[in-house]
Amino acid sequence: MIEASCHCGAVTLSADLPPEWVADCNCSICRRYGVLWAYYRASEVRVAASVPIDIYSWGAKTLRFHRCGECGCVTHWTKVDPAIDRIGINARLMPPDILAAARMRRLDGADTGLYLDA
Repeated sequence: MIEASCHCGAVTLSADLPPEWVADCNCSICRRYGVLWAYYRASEVRVAASVPIDIYSWGAKTLRFHRCGECGCVTHWTKVDPAIDRIGINARLMPPDILAAARMRRLDGADTGLYLDA
């Protein structure tokens, strides 16, 4: 099992398997957040929080970005539509050895929505 946590440890996310790859998205919000996304089925991830989690949505409002209400770290995103079983975990919050073992993929979220490394 792998675990990711915000800086203060108040928000943790856990999944059974480490990511094989992570996405470095260049869209306007991801590049500002400086995140790398590891994608999972939402049903495969456990989220625990001992403080309130702040939520932010923008644009078409298909995603909700979550961050710790204490330290402010962006922890994950969820889909607004609960029928879509998808979550993105900020892989930068995972242990360094887990992140180092994952392949890095570049996602052109700013323009085409395609992976640039095919």
